[in-house]
Amino acid sequence: MLVYPSSIGLSTRTLQYLTGRLRARRRAIGTRWRRLPVGNQALLVPAHLRCGDTYAQLATGFRISTATVYRYIHEAIDVLAALAPTLDEAMKTVRTKAFAILDGTLLPIDRIAADTPYYSGKHKRHGMNVQVLTDPFGRLLWASPALPGSTHDLTAARTHGIIDALAEAGVKCWADKAYQGAGRPVRVPFQGRRLKRWMRLYNSSHAKIRCLGEQGMATLKGWRLLRKLRCSTNRITDIVKAVVVLQHAST
Repeated sequence: MLVYPSSIGLSTRTLQYLTGRLRARRRAIGTRWRRLPVGNQALLVPAHLRCGDTYAQLATGFRISTATVYRYIHEAIDVLAALAPTLDEAMKTVRTKAFAILDGTLLPIDRIAADTPYYSGKHKRHGMNVQVLTDPFGRLLWASPALPGSTHDLTAARTHGIIDALAEAGVKCWADKAYQGAGRPVRVPFQGRRLKRWMRLYNSSHAKIRCLGEQGMATLKGWRLLRKLRCSTNRITDIVKAVVVLQHAST
């Protein structure tokens, strides 16, 4: 196999943060020796999540077995997922902002046509539904656990308790037409073809605000592994949480 130098689009601060968390993990479980030092184990994670490098590629590059790469990455993802902000913690941050932006995205997965619960009729592909909250500048604040792709955005938001949390926090939230009927805290555009002038102006202003939330989606999809997940659907929630934690550490 050919080997070539590569780069990861993250700051060294992110690597230092992850290294510190993994070092604390090793100390907690009493690890005495491992095939890779903690810094190299930390490097495996962004190489896999950010660049999408496979276990086989990483095993060759670090001169360890594929099984060892698998264990190291899964351990690091579990450590990061445990540090991810909860919805209540995200609400505390949202209260300090003028408003929040709510949107849903589909993370494509490798599934066959028979897996109906994971098929999104809207996107015409299999995937997992993830709800995302961003601040007024499009910075990623929180990402929900993953649900099967057939789940409607409004249903997902209610399932995760996002609507109730926004109402309780008294926070204004902008969202697209998929959240029609969410209630008072969520502001959505008017629907219909023959809208009055003030409704059209409102929709235009609404779209300018809501489009900033797309930056949060772009941030999430900037982690290449999330563009096509081939792992168990039971692991996707932890992967998303790990990405959120690393993204926060890099900013």
